[in-house]
Amino acid sequence: MKSVLVIMHQALVPPENIKSSEVDRFLTPWVTEYDVISALKKNKYEIRTLGIDSDISPLVEEIKNHRPHFVFNLLEQFNNDPAMDYHIVTLLELHGIRYTGSNPKGLVLARDKALSKKILQYHRILTPHFYTLKQNEKFKAPHKSMKYPMIVKCLFEEASYGIAQKSVVNNLDQLKERVEYIQKTLEQDVIIEEFIEGKEYYIGVLGNNRLKVLPVWELVYKNVEAPEKEVYTARAKWNKSYRKRKGIDHQRAKLDKELEARIIKVVKRTYKALSLSGYARIDIRVDANQNIYILEANPNPNISFDDEFAMSAKNVGLSYKDLIKKVITLSQN
Repeated sequence: MKSVLVIMHQALVPPENIKSSEVDRFLTPWVTEYDVISALKKNKYEIRTLGIDSDISPLVEEIKNHRPHFVFNLLEQFNNDPAMDYHIVTLLELHGIRYTGSNPKGLVLARDKALSKKILQYHRILTPHFYTLKQNEKFKAPHKSMKYPMIVKCLFEEASYGIAQKSVVNNLDQLKERVEYIQKTLEQDVIIEEFIEGKEYYIGVLGNNRLKVLPVWELVYKNVEAPEKEVYTARAKWNKSYRKRKGIDHQRAKLDKELEARIIKVVKRTYKALSLSGYARIDIRVDANQNIYILEANPNPNISFDDEFAMSAKNVGLSYKDLIKKVITLSQN
């Protein structure tokens, strides 16, 4: 029996012997970890779990004492810094341990939203115009070529952290206010980019050299007048009553073949341009003129049972159990 070490944040290690009926899909913070561990058990792997926060020595000791066949990497940051996660993968490579998800280079390029956008621009892949401000940098107005509305986000964070309705700004005063909030309250670097009005899609990709693109998955707002103006905030993702009020859901996109083919092509180009591997999710928006904008690339995205990535895989007959097994088979060192 092959062994898998599942690494995750210390606070997200699921309790032992918890039943699925006791897991609240919205309120349980470790739902992804629980889902992955459950699927690994169904696949008959020998499993060990390890929580990691700011001390790397437990991982080193685990490797020395038990040397797993694979590490399933569910870490999104180290020492509260999302830009540090690639060091964990580098450590695994130095020890010759196979791991799931993206390689260090892909993590570095994709986690930094500004750097990834520069690379995409070099490859002539459409992405919103943007500029950045460091946490302690004095505010500066956008270049006159940039147009409102704009959206203000944390440069490195994921899962819509720091994104709210006020993140979309329509004038300089609103922009200043939101930048100050991220710099001073959230203590983060800032990225400001043009807000693309249009439909939002998520595309899962599996693979290293040969890529399998999952069906295009659409974010829908059933109870709003102008869904193309909506932004996927933290509340929109995690607040059950808010989601119900706005009719927020996701489904397989109904696209004409020409647009779908163009989306698949640009998603593959993005995946390769950013040196991604294992699995990733590419987030895009398509405007009224059917221009495809890459919003961001997410290496090692949320892979819980009912998230967009797994639901898209299920739509083409890849069960959750088999999806997790596929992620293992794509592991590398």
